[in-house]
Amino acid sequence: MQYRLTRKLALGFWIALGVVAGVARGQEEEADPAEVALGERLFLETRFAEFFGGFLGDHPGATVNDSLPAGDPVMDDTATTGAPLPGPFSGASMNCRHCHQVDEQLEVSGGGMRTYTDFARRSPIPFRAEDDRRVTARNSPPLVDASLSRPGGVLVHFDAEFASLADLVKGTISGRNYGYLPREGPTAVALVARVLREDDGGGDLAGEFGGIPYRDLLQADPGVPEDLKLPPEYRVAEVDEASDAELFDAAARLIAAYVAQLEFENASPFDLFLAANRLPAAPRPEESDDAYTQRLRQALRRLHRPVFVDDGPFEFHDQQRVFGPEELAGLRIFLATPPARPNPRRRRSLAGIGNCGACHPAPRFTDVEFHNTGITQDEYDGVHGPGAFASLDVPTLGERLLDPAPWVPATPQTPDGAEPFRRPASAANVLYTDLGLWNVFANPDHPGPQERISAILCRQALEEAPRRVQRSRRQRLLAQLALCNPERLLDRSLARFKTPGLRDLGHSAPYFHDGSRDDLDGVIRFYRESSDRARTGQERNPDPEVEGIFLGDEDVEPLIRFLRSLNEDYS
Repeated sequence: MQYRLTRKLALGFWIALGVVAGVARGQEEEADPAEVALGERLFLETRFAEFFGGFLGDHPGATVNDSLPAGDPVMDDTATTGAPLPGPFSGASMNCRHCHQVDEQLEVSGGGMRTYTDFARRSPIPFRAEDDRRVTARNSPPLVDASLSRPGGVLVHFDAEFASLADLVKGTISGRNYGYLPREGPTAVALVARVLREDDGGGDLAGEFGGIPYRDLLQADPGVPEDLKLPPEYRVAEVDEASDAELFDAAARLIAAYVAQLEFENASPFDLFLAANRLPAAPRPEESDDAYTQRLRQALRRLHRPVFVDDGPFEFHDQQRVFGPEELAGLRIFLATPPARPNPRRRRSLAGIGNCGACHPAPRFTDVEFHNTGITQDEYDGVHGPGAFASLDVPTLGERLLDPAPWVPATPQTPDGAEPFRRPASAANVLYTDLGLWNVFANPDHPGPQERISAILCRQALEEAPRRVQRSRRQRLLAQLALCNPERLLDRSLARFKTPGLRDLGHSAPYFHDGSRDDLDGVIRFYRESSDRARTGQERNPDPEVEGIFLGDEDVEPLIRFLRSLNEDYS
């Protein structure tokens, strides 16, 4: 017998289990801490970009409090996979929110809510004639849940370029997304410092946050209301005496504090289903996400009389808050793992095995590690023909270290970096593709994340090694020496990207780092094709987790239904 949980009963389950304590519908939200409120204001600030600095340079006597006579053209529209939408910051210059939107397009036809991302395959950026770039190398990742605590700390970006959120902020505000070329970092630092020193608290943005100048907030002046006074660790004692670098760092830490608290409430139909059936909703203390996912899989096997849920319509999604038989079937496919040694004769008949939890363990639905799904090869071969990516000539570690500029991304240390392997595939240049982690690993321009990247790649290599090399301490040591040297790990890093989370996917399309799939049907069908290529030796640097995916036509819709059950009304 199966049961359906009504909306009224569902709310009772939530409250009884403490899942939505403090976030009941209609309850007034608590005010943000001062560092989060100021971080949000800086996240929205449009005066840090190169375009605004150019205005000041071209108009002697202009101040940071003057309005632009005309905004950066890139801000006029919000790019989408179809027709553009009105730009919410038209008339201004670049800010963080332009690529990480929330409700700016909620009431606009063709728009909707976002989980701090945009609608484009690759986000438009300010034009500079020096490099002729008009879009980012990759799709804009959602920022909600981007900084959840994890073993070893946070590695940020698709390719782990940054070792912390503050580093990400500094790299973004002083980088190409804000219009700056690699040699112009000091210019960006100086402009941010000038805005913080000279802001007068006027203007619409400041008005939304109390109309207080930045300097007063940073110094926690006596006239600042108590709820807006920064904790000591975020203050700048004397703004006028602080260096430009100190003020730039202060702004980055505040924006990072704002981004760090962007978390899902885990209030999806999936979470409601777990609560209704008294299934484990989170890992135990010291339990890994992988171990929790295995425990959840076992609990589902013992669930013979499931209580299904129907909690009415979403506010921001065009669907019901439902977790029924189809969603449960999709969850089971999602969690199903392949047999240890699949019989080659039966591989064609295998189905219903998503193996998704291998890279997307619940409840965060990401292992925060790096995998090659095959999407880079799919894009490259789509431009240059089947098999082209397998023939792409990639330099060795020694060749890259000896002459880095033709290969590595442009940085302040290597401003002439050609970065052919962090670009969209192009018929005009056979080198252009995106090798993901390859661009960062063993690259001395990015020292911060190296230790953690190396540890992840080495562990993955050892886990995939034949069991015979792990039988003794000596064999394990020899395997580590053989498999974990930088040259081998660089080969292993090719076309790997950090695993994204899966919550609220309905507010973050298009999907993959290249934004190539518009909907979940396209995503799942891609994995069917990619897993077939990996198993038949047609995938360069194949990922064993992708090889373990066995899906039939009948599995696609249940998986979509389950993934949609991870949506929630984030706002």
